[in-house]
Amino acid sequence: MVEIPQVAELRALGDEAKAVEAAAYHKAKRVYLGVSVPEIDELAKGWRADLDVEGRLELAQALWETDIHEARVAAAKLLTQARIRPDDGAWRLIASWVPDFNGWAIADQVMKAGEKRLVADPSRLDEVETWLVHPSFWVRRAALVGTLPWTHLRNPKPDELAQRERILGWLERLADDRDGFVQKAIGWWLRDLSKHEPQRVRDWLEAHGARLKPFARREALRRIGDLPGMDDQPGTEDLPPVDDQPS
Repeated sequence: MVEIPQVAELRALGDEAKAVEAAAYHKAKRVYLGVSVPEIDELAKGWRADLDVEGRLELAQALWETDIHEARVAAAKLLTQARIRPDDGAWRLIASWVPDFNGWAIADQVMKAGEKRLVADPSRLDEVETWLVHPSFWVRRAALVGTLPWTHLRNPKPDELAQRERILGWLERLADDRDGFVQKAIGWWLRDLSKHEPQRVRDWLEAHGARLKPFARREALRRIGDLPGMDDQPGTEDLPPVDDQPS
């Protein structure tokens, strides 16, 4: 199989020692080249500038199919622009990748692109809601990571408020999910929302917080302080999974 030129560009920037470190850190079984995210970003910007929307979609899929870590990150970065018109092809491609998630690093890069498509067309939340019952916890987690923009609304319109309440309902549905990555994503979501809507987060925690793992409750309360009866102390059985938080 002939390697596409863009993968050759990634390989040229590779660092064998960093590749070994990345494989050990991320643990997902795939090829790692040892290329930094800023370097991938610069390459993707150049490729993006030379392609129309259809060309970007074709290149993104070709990069994804290599299953090389850095190539999959680059595939996501080709689709992170807020304005892509038309964007249905981009959303369909992003959604098709979600079942392949098996680690936070690639998943978060893809959902950074995905969140822009969700904001552009919130009717796509209907599809994302189906991810809540997926057998893979990475897919369930993606439903929360991809909807983080709804935690950042400063002056939400009525429809945006309704969408946010809908997603808070998803958090309620996932509160009993025992997977640590899902629990951590719930904590992030509530923590980010507490910056603008602290009372709404307090209300949610008073109603449903007891169902969360203690580390998720602490994360949700980080910006707003303790609630009575929720002064959990960490223990060795209550360690959050190691990953980077969505930005």
